[in-house]
Amino acid sequence: MELADFFAMDKLSQHDEEQLLESAMQLQQMMMLYEAGIREIKTKLDILSDESRISGKPNPIDSIKSRIKTPRSIIGKLKRRGYPISLQSMMENLNDIGGIRVICPFIEDIYTVADMLMRQDDLTLIDRKDYIENPKPNGYRSLHLILEVPIFLSDRTQPVHIELQLRTIAMDFWASLEHQLRYKSDVKVPAHISDDLKACADVIAATDEEMQRIAKELHVL
Repeated sequence: MELADFFAMDKLSQHDEEQLLESAMQLQQMMMLYEAGIREIKTKLDILSDESRISGKPNPIDSIKSRIKTPRSIIGKLKRRGYPISLQSMMENLNDIGGIRVICPFIEDIYTVADMLMRQDDLTLIDRKDYIENPKPNGYRSLHLILEVPIFLSDRTQPVHIELQLRTIAMDFWASLEHQLRYKSDVKVPAHISDDLKACADVIAATDEEMQRIAKELHVL
């Protein structure tokens, strides 16, 4: 039974409906794994944040957000990439079903948090994309890590992949508004607006650098 069948129950026979219910349970179990993966990593991040607070050191984490992709969003991404629409395909081909976004005060904090996580031996780094050192053409900046985290179930250990995005407050401000302006607009974004958004990203990046310089001069970092 494929994921797409979840949106066509009224067209299914009784046998297919039984298969669908079984697939629905399997999907629910898989979503539970990703939720567990998010909880595992968020717990680690919370501990690192608490450690900084208790030690009196500046906290490298301002806030943490998380999300699970919806089945409809998963199907759309599988279709766009030309992958089969199935639960197995979802597990094998998508690394961002479960996602965590860590917002940091300063640029250096991003790499501090990433390094602290990578020192934990139950996490495995699957992929790393540094859009801070190498911004996307539209001006997007962030550090992306795909982490494999083991989920300990009653009868087995199941590894899952979780996408971790690390940004400064300023990077998150730009990315959130850029997404809202570009993808929630009823009109196609003209080229000069894309140039304006890129210019805003560059100004924000320069501000990030300047705020970090000031923090170092004041011995905050």
